[in-house]
Amino acid sequence: MDSQDWQRRYADKVSTAEEAIRLIRPGRRILIGSGAAEPVALVQALVEKGEHLADNEVVHLMTLGPAPYVEPEYQHRFRHTAFFIGANTRRAVQEGRADFMPVFLSEIPELIRSHRVRVDVVLLQVSPPDTHGYVSLGVSVDVVRSAVEAASLLIAEVNPRMPRTHGDSFVHVSRLHRLVPVDQPLLERPHEEQDEVSREIGGHIARLIPDGATLQLGIGRIPDAVLTQLTHHRDLGLHTEMMSDGVMHLVEAGVITGRKKTLLPGKLVTSFIMGTRELYAWAHDNPAIEMRPSDFTNDPGVVAQNERMVAINGALAVDLTGQVAADTLGGCFFSGIGGQVDFIRGAARSRGGRPIIAMPSTAKGGKVSRIQVALEPGTGVVTSRGDVHYVVTEYGVADLWGKNIRERAKALIHIAHPDFRAELMAAAKERHWVLPDQVVPKARYPWTEERVRAHSLGAGVAHPPRAYHRRAGAAGPAVRAEQRQHLPALPVLQEAAPP
Repeated sequence: MDSQDWQRRYADKVSTAEEAIRLIRPGRRILIGSGAAEPVALVQALVEKGEHLADNEVVHLMTLGPAPYVEPEYQHRFRHTAFFIGANTRRAVQEGRADFMPVFLSEIPELIRSHRVRVDVVLLQVSPPDTHGYVSLGVSVDVVRSAVEAASLLIAEVNPRMPRTHGDSFVHVSRLHRLVPVDQPLLERPHEEQDEVSREIGGHIARLIPDGATLQLGIGRIPDAVLTQLTHHRDLGLHTEMMSDGVMHLVEAGVITGRKKTLLPGKLVTSFIMGTRELYAWAHDNPAIEMRPSDFTNDPGVVAQNERMVAINGALAVDLTGQVAADTLGGCFFSGIGGQVDFIRGAARSRGGRPIIAMPSTAKGGKVSRIQVALEPGTGVVTSRGDVHYVVTEYGVADLWGKNIRERAKALIHIAHPDFRAELMAAAKERHWVLPDQVVPKARYPWTEERVRAHSLGAGVAHPPRAYHRRAGAAGPAVRAEQRQHLPALPVLQEAAPP
């Protein structure tokens, strides 16, 4: 159905953004479509043409576009609550002009459907309706699906550039109260150039991934680095909350096939897609893509049905007992719980699964260690020490599962930046977490000799050595000295074979 056809067929629902916004009443809670599916024209009209609105609350996951409703001049009209804090709302949350709701992403749909978190209005972006009257939610199903089911007023931008995605993404036009025609490119997530640190972390993680594994990856340099280093793997699968360009490239290369998946084999299961226009075009009418809501993709019980599930999630800091900070630092809210705990627990329950926390060893240009004796006051724990299995930095892999505090502290100090290892060890000794005569581990990165041990399900598999030539850069004198001595790479520490 072309643009003119659907507009004639549903003429009673077609309106301008300004006309549609007038239907919203004061005091209503408004959910905005997620990520690249943010309805930018409706958001703009909400602020510029919604003079009649007051005491309205705006809620959403991370969005890629503007968030003018959090600006100080609109405080009397809108209050924002973030399910996950993005760059466009972080300052408002930190300054107290917006709120943050700590919640597992897997549980948000039920909160909405049960009206415990009431949603009155949904502003979303969809594809044009097909000949049967169904629009597609396109690149964002996540929590939007449940909001569409629960809200009493649905206003949709209809964009011919929104891909029609398969799965649980279709909504009949009879459910929509207003259709606002737009024709504009979807919002894109700029590609982050990989640096040396992210490449090294990606290499460590790639060696933990067996052929036939099913992957969950998030957003950013490290997930992208992992994907670029999987080109020689075979029959990988995907079950994730977010799908990026890197997945598309591995599918086209025949690396991700889904043949070995034990849940929805052959399907690329995700709840939202975020990346470039090339990715969105590839997703259009692609039967391999299975869009599902967050209470399916992120349910730990569902995740665990994928054997050899490998979950890769980031962190802001990890303390020497294994506690993971991912949403706050020093009392300042930074992001959110998101799907980290959902997937870490799901992968832990998976047969042959591997839950992985990955992060650079330092922050603030190398001035701060991300591996800390104790998390800073005010820093929240997202993933508990009991949930953590693998922690990865550019210096190697620490396997913490089933390890006592002494073993954990030693393993984490081993993969900390060399500039901070001595003070971490001294603090651990002061707390009696390690033995008094425990020595500080030497630096092993950058290196010029590659380890030969890699891992597949149930057994170690040898791979031929591969030479690495890295700059010492600003890594510190200890690292440069070790590089000159050509020390080997740090092996995985006391890694147990998967069940």
